[in-house]
Amino acid sequence: MRPIRLDSFDVFVAIVRCGGFRAAALERGVSSSALSQTMNALEEALGIRLLNRTTRSVSPTEAGQRLLDRLAPALSDIQRAIAEVDELRDSPSGTLRINAPAPAVDHLLCPLVFDFMDTYPEVKIEIISDAAVIDIVEQGFDAGVRFGKQLAQDMIAVPFGPLLRYAIIASPDYIDRYGRPETPHDLVGHDCVRRRFPGGTLVTWRFAYGNEELEVTPAGRLTVSTVHNELQAALAGRGIAHVLDDYAKPHVRDGELVELFPDWSPTLPHWFLYYPNRRLPSAAMRAFLDHMRGYDWQAGG
Repeated sequence: MRPIRLDSFDVFVAIVRCGGFRAAALERGVSSSALSQTMNALEEALGIRLLNRTTRSVSPTEAGQRLLDRLAPALSDIQRAIAEVDELRDSPSGTLRINAPAPAVDHLLCPLVFDFMDTYPEVKIEIISDAAVIDIVEQGFDAGVRFGKQLAQDMIAVPFGPLLRYAIIASPDYIDRYGRPETPHDLVGHDCVRRRFPGGTLVTWRFAYGNEELEVTPAGRLTVSTVHNELQAALAGRGIAHVLDDYAKPHVRDGELVELFPDWSPTLPHWFLYYPNRRLPSAAMRAFLDHMRGYDWQAGG
């Protein structure tokens, strides 16, 4: 057997995890051809094909899967060993990759990260906006942000930001044309902007007033997949929208939107920042957690 470079195995794992050469190359900051050459050399050295390659996808062969099952724990141990050495550094460094839904990115994560980067200039941050429930370890993230009920049991979860609240909004033009509903019961017959989750289900609007609770599956001609488009539709007078209060407040303040029945909007649990239950997080991750705990969410710093 020809000599094999150990970093070739790391390349192999990255290609499988990312689902292809191009995505793995972008993650590692190299060219796809460089990764292809590394994989060709590894397969030649082992004398067996590890990857099934098509024009659309890359997947491990049976031999590749067996090797992957053995490599993953070993590489994880190596990464932990490197993290332990990194703890000896005076200043946290490296890259933190965080996965979070767009609302958490817009109103919590970005302000926190911008402030953190001023304090720790040697740490690089990569933020991926994604509402789908994913395995952050498998996808190569250091941390994620989700609601508590969406977290795996083997994760450490830390409350992230203040409590949440949804607002029901419409433009003055829409209200002039179609009238103003006074309670959620009056939404029947109104054109609501619907939003669909990545998994395909529609967002349900939930209300509470005193002892009364109500769930509404909105009806309307327009369905979107992002809160930004939902807000955009409301501003254009295309219907009544249901967005987090942080999105609505500046437009309500400027008179571009009107909030409907605010007394029916209950306070919701906050987000959670979560990360793998490892014995030793990296120095950069520990610094980020410390910075988050001391952050003033009301003042924005």
